[in-house]
Amino acid sequence: MTLKEQITADLTTAMKARETERTSTLRMVKAAFMNREIEKRAALDEEESLKLLRSMVKQRRDSIEQYVKGGRQELADKEQTEIDVIEAYLPQGASAEQIAAAVNEAIAETGAVSVKDMGKVMKAAQAKLAGQNADGRAVSEMVKSRLSG
Repeated sequence: MTLKEQITADLTTAMKARETERTSTLRMVKAAFMNREIEKRAALDEEESLKLLRSMVKQRRDSIEQYVKGGRQELADKEQTEIDVIEAYLPQGASAEQIAAAVNEAIAETGAVSVKDMGKVMKAAQAKLAGQNADGRAVSEMVKSRLSG
């Protein structure tokens, strides 16, 4: 069963169970899949589907940050609920230890010594974490702290 088929089946289940937040989020995800397929003029493969879901999670994390700054906690909570639903379809993310190990290896390989080398280190670290669903912001913060400290 493809990711899109799984989401469609889960949407039906959520509708029957009257789970309003889950239904709303899954409808939004299904619409995003359809829009991307229309843009591409072909069906999405699994990697493209996962990339779309990661993008949706990233957008919601950015929104949460803005809502918290604006004092709109109820909207931040709604976005977090959507993230929880979407992340259920993503593979398990890389742990902090895995990210730290990849960053340390990348720093050693690139010979980075200051924050000016952050781009090279990020590229190498992201390559090591490819396919592990690592949060780019967490990787960036780890690289920055290692190179500045």
